[in-house]
Amino acid sequence: MAKRIEAVGVTAYYGQFKAIEDITMTIEPRSVTALIGPSGCGKSTFLRSINRMHEVLPGARVEGRLTMDGQDIYDRAVDVTAVRRSIGMVFQRPNPFPTMSIYDNVVAGLRLNGLRKKNALDDACEKALKHANLWDEVKNRLTKPGAGLSGGQQQRLCIARTIAVEPQVVLMDEPCSALDPISTGAIEDLIFELKNDYTIIIVTHNMQQAARVSDRTAFFSISQTGDPGRLIEYDVTSKIFTNPGEKRTEDYITGRFG
Repeated sequence: MAKRIEAVGVTAYYGQFKAIEDITMTIEPRSVTALIGPSGCGKSTFLRSINRMHEVLPGARVEGRLTMDGQDIYDRAVDVTAVRRSIGMVFQRPNPFPTMSIYDNVVAGLRLNGLRKKNALDDACEKALKHANLWDEVKNRLTKPGAGLSGGQQQRLCIARTIAVEPQVVLMDEPCSALDPISTGAIEDLIFELKNDYTIIIVTHNMQQAARVSDRTAFFSISQTGDPGRLIEYDVTSKIFTNPGEKRTEDYITGRFG
């Protein structure tokens, strides 16, 4: 079941460097939220903080409160592995496991979680590939290497791998930046369909993409080099792109800065 994400005063560090400061926002379930803003403003840092991948880096830490349906995901009693299982991640460049078949790529997470029954794995593989709109293209070559697919197909394979373990939240860090327009369109169509079952948060530098796929948009920015990224404005996407409340948002969207 899709979950509500709430951030209250979230601040993230890389060692002594403060990357983002005082981010407060609520992300509703079964919706798509776009994070936009200039390079270096902390969008990806915030995204990685949500599934506790930020802290993997040496010296990195997060302050403030991040909850999923009210449960503080940084509470000491919380199982980090369980958090990352329930909050899937799709990266900028397609990253199928190069030595694995299409089938093995999709069920890798399920096997890692202890599922061994072939019938159950087969069903999960088919379901995930259908959900990722890839089944019809690969159903007759599931034993072939996942790395042999086109870039757009590889990214949909990675999405299938992510949703096969049935997370509640899916994070996407510029998932279309390495893809051609046709593949980008296929991923955007898929995002629109997936929001019926998941809470989706996407980082994108493509303003048109943010306007097309998201329900709400968050604009991050920095005042000057070295300052931490801050949330400048967060609202319904149509308002952000037609009548933003902050001049800095309007300047960014219209290309006056950033």
